[in-house]
Amino acid sequence: MLQLTDITKSFGKLQVLKGISLTIGDGEIVSIVGPSGAGKTTLLQIMGTLDNADGGSVVIDGTNISKMGSNALAKFRNQHIGFVFQFHQLLPEFTAVENIMIPAMIAGVGQKQAKKHAMELLEMMNLKERALHKPAELSGGEKQRVAVARALINNPSVILADEPSGSLDSKNKEELHQLFFDIRDRLHCTFVIVTHDEQLATITDRTIHLKDGEVVKEESIREESANQQVYEPMSGLEYGNDNENGNLDLSGTIDPEPLTDNPNPFEEQL
Repeated sequence: MLQLTDITKSFGKLQVLKGISLTIGDGEIVSIVGPSGAGKTTLLQIMGTLDNADGGSVVIDGTNISKMGSNALAKFRNQHIGFVFQFHQLLPEFTAVENIMIPAMIAGVGQKQAKKHAMELLEMMNLKERALHKPAELSGGEKQRVAVARALINNPSVILADEPSGSLDSKNKEELHQLFFDIRDRLHCTFVIVTHDEQLATITDRTIHLKDGEVVKEESIREESANQQVYEPMSGLEYGNDNENGNLDLSGTIDPEPLTDNPNPFEEQL
């Protein structure tokens, strides 16, 4: 699904990444850990096309993105990659549903369809009643769940998360970690997570240890507990409601009043 081959990156005379090669499978949840300065965030940015490697190649869903121009990269990134950051990065002037809609509208999806999908994602996060609230009116955990919904709006192949629970308390951290696994099982989405959170790293499918720009160790929970489910999605989670068949029930999705008469309310923002 995602393949990196001999990735190198330097900033001036400092070589940050030293020939990293990785393969991440479809539907896998992988954590990347290591001390500060190990190159974790730089590697994630290269995976997400936010930065260019000096050497090597990146292939996502069979597409070699290493030679793409900036416009082609921007389009590919919008359609295939979702991002979750330590701080939610929601636009303060827009409501929760509007923030989620923005990537879809950039991709050319109509307002009605984008709003419908955004509301379905808010329902999944158990935030439908917060749809018309702006970020300042949401709790920290709610903001981060809105950010996750925004990352999912274009049905990406992979979600890249940089310290996604770093600013949350222990209760919201655990709920967010559970959410990642539930999304993977429901939507078959791949996750690559840079984290210092040891609890999260121990439950991901695979943990990649970086040090001084190199992969020094890989661990897999499958090696430690073959045929044992380490992190089992639950029904009736606080962030979502399941029906009696265990499937996500979106029948109660609300349809708020039109956000604006303007068919593209974000035109001036894009």
